[in-house]
Amino acid sequence: MTAHFSGLDARLNAFRPDLADARLQGRVEAGRFVAGKPARISVPVADVRKAPKPDAGVNTQFLHGDEVLVFEEADGWAWVQAERDSYVGYVQTKEVAARDGEPTHIVSVPRTFLYPGPDLRFPRAGALSMGSTVAVAGSAETRGTHYALLPSGEAVIAAHLRPLAEPAADFVAVAETLLGTPYLWGGVSGFGIDCSGLVQLSLRMAGRDVVRDSDMQAAGLGEAFEPGPDFSGVRRGDLVFWKGHVAIMTGESEMVHASGHTMLVSREGLKDAVARIGYLYGGPTGFRRP
Repeated sequence: MTAHFSGLDARLNAFRPDLADARLQGRVEAGRFVAGKPARISVPVADVRKAPKPDAGVNTQFLHGDEVLVFEEADGWAWVQAERDSYVGYVQTKEVAARDGEPTHIVSVPRTFLYPGPDLRFPRAGALSMGSTVAVAGSAETRGTHYALLPSGEAVIAAHLRPLAEPAADFVAVAETLLGTPYLWGGVSGFGIDCSGLVQLSLRMAGRDVVRDSDMQAAGLGEAFEPGPDFSGVRRGDLVFWKGHVAIMTGESEMVHASGHTMLVSREGLKDAVARIGYLYGGPTGFRRP
């Protein structure tokens, strides 16, 4: 059976020839329709794949605490859709769990460690990325260091968390804290990130959930504007797009981006980037003010 649809992006809508999201009934044809089962990502970072197999390409990532809808579980894979940005893909079934309680805090530094208890001298139990959400059940202090205690009994440095209700004031400053993070295709975490992932994560930390991929961002994130002669109209916080790439302006002439050239989140002059990228891929395709 062929799924018939009109104008629906398969990255943002859960439909296949054999199965589709019940909310799409009447808009697509599929063998059957199901309502998504609420779940939550239970691992630090879950790769979201194009197909349910380990060698399938990674489109994006979900972070610890992200809420998802599960449409199918089979052969160790779950077909899911993120509630935050609507992205659809396959994660391993062991990476999702039932929603139990509500998160209270978000990791506000690029990376932080989990400890088996409130002592930084304990062997680490894991690590979480910026953007991960947790439920704080208590607090403790050991030798002057304050810890947030999780329901599991694990501990996180309290200063590395922020209440969910207190977003960052400046998404550009958030992006700058990620300088030096390795470039990773499909990455959206403090362990590895790509260009549009940097935009999405930084804005998320400032309280704005936005679309994931650069083409989606270029099509509708904020307002388009003309940069003016010699880019004189560009200011801090503006987004510069090339075909398949996006950067964040940190001032009138400098930008930060997850760069495939340096394979890091790097600073670069706008004019330098335009000259370097243009040699192979052409000039900027648009400018937007989120």
